[in-house]
Amino acid sequence: MANNPVDRYTTQHYTWGNNCDSWVLADTEGLSVKQESMPAGATDKLHFHNQAQQFFFILKDTATFYCEANKHILSEQQGIKIPPNSKHFIANENSSPPEFLVISQPSTNNDKTIIE
Repeated sequence: MANNPVDRYTTQHYTWGNNCDSWVLADTEGLSVKQESMPAGATDKLHFHNQAQQFFFILKDTATFYCEANKHILSEQQGIKIPPNSKHFIANENSSPPEFLVISQPSTNNDKTIIE
């Protein structure tokens, strides 16, 4: 139901990449909200989304974002917006796992192109 509270302990969970965790807090065609965590040394693959814009918000620790030719290190309570068609990836270059929100509009389901 749309009006029921959700949290990471009762919602759908899956792993991606190198043992990274994702909890699906909201998932509709128009909006996706996920809480994620990455172990030390984990990294996503360089990719882009044709339709979706994304906003990453750090809840705990720090994470490094590579967006086009720029490197951004975000700390707790900081966020970054990634426009559609922007080549990007996230990396954990620290020894502790960051926790962060990934908000995508529209959903990134079937909208991710990996750059080899």
